[in-house]
Amino acid sequence: MPEGDTVFLTAHRLHDALAGKALTRGEIRHPSLSTMDLAGREVAEVGSVGKHIFTRLRDGVSLHSHLRMDGSWHLYRPGEHWRRPTHQIRAILSTSDRSAVGFLLHDLELLPTAKESRLVGHLGPDLLHPSWDAEMAAEAVRRLTTEPSRQLGLALLDQRVMAGVGNLYKAEVCFLLGVSPWSPVSATDPARAVEISHKLLLRNAWHPEQSTTGELARGRQHWVYERQGKRCLRCGQAVVRAMQGSGVQQRPTWYCPRCQPGPTS
Repeated sequence: MPEGDTVFLTAHRLHDALAGKALTRGEIRHPSLSTMDLAGREVAEVGSVGKHIFTRLRDGVSLHSHLRMDGSWHLYRPGEHWRRPTHQIRAILSTSDRSAVGFLLHDLELLPTAKESRLVGHLGPDLLHPSWDAEMAAEAVRRLTTEPSRQLGLALLDQRVMAGVGNLYKAEVCFLLGVSPWSPVSATDPARAVEISHKLLLRNAWHPEQSTTGELARGRQHWVYERQGKRCLRCGQAVVRAMQGSGVQQRPTWYCPRCQPGPTS
């Protein structure tokens, strides 16, 4: 599932392409919305809340979309070839000079802009909220510590704690904290966990490259994420990959057994 910074950047690019313009084409290829035609409506703005994207129209209606595991929005100029097959298209929002095409989008819904909280009101503080401050950070810490015995890796992925962390940042935050993803929340510094999460997402929010090490060279962008069998960039120990969670919540995670002491799977 895309990280919060990827969703943030997607919304920002959609905003630059569509905001302030009238739609010349507005198709929603979703069973419950197939009769809706958004052509003629003006886009006010496009924004993200955690991993949710809202395309807000001037008439007070928002189109909500979620990328989930395989969804994406592409932008095209007139005449450009669309890079994915037409049967994967779920939405087409076109203006006179750009087309935003949504492929394999999930949870598409039209709702009053004033009622967006119905879909995102349960989320924790948005790590990429433009007004992120000490109060939001404190609320994220409060939510993180509500279940002190919970495995840190699972708590970080819980969007009700703070919105934006995905599997990549979960693994990297645990590494930078020096604890195993299976360690209980009580065994770490929750304020530091929130601080690192915010710092990493903000660092990568405005460009597609995701680096947690500060480097962009291939194989050196991440400390442990997707580096199983390779040497830890800090100590040289082989990085390990294991599964964490159960059922639909199960995800792979990566860690260095030397740099991250504590429980393991």
